[in-house]
Amino acid sequence: MTKLTLGTYPHMLGFEQLERLLERTAKSGNEGYPPFNIEQTSDFSYRITLAVAGFAETDLAITVEDRQLVIRGRQKDDGEDRIYLHRGIAARQFQRSFVLADGVEVGEAVIENGLLHIDLARAVPETVVQTIRIRKG
Repeated sequence: MTKLTLGTYPHMLGFEQLERLLERTAKSGNEGYPPFNIEQTSDFSYRITLAVAGFAETDLAITVEDRQLVIRGRQKDDGEDRIYLHRGIAARQFQRSFVLADGVEVGEAVIENGLLHIDLARAVPETVVQTIRIRKG
């Protein structure tokens, strides 16, 4: 059986980058930690919310790398000077990635009550009609 790709469809021109993004997203290996929500806050804006209880602002890093929003968390382990009888809350690092479409920009990031909110906005697309003149050859 042949694998269908966007290049298989003759009317879909210039979508090779989209196909690479889909493959990269499938391979990114995002595990289930930390849990997150994605909500649409208007016709052209979104909010990603991650549950990051125990992380301070200095423990988190948010970057955009090649149209990919990457959120990393790394807690400092202060367990060296403590004696735990039970340790159910581990200092755990994570990385979450989200592929951004062209025109989606990352706005403000706010941490409150153990939740990290990241606002995204998509530029309103303009309708462009272009007439191509035909000349005799």
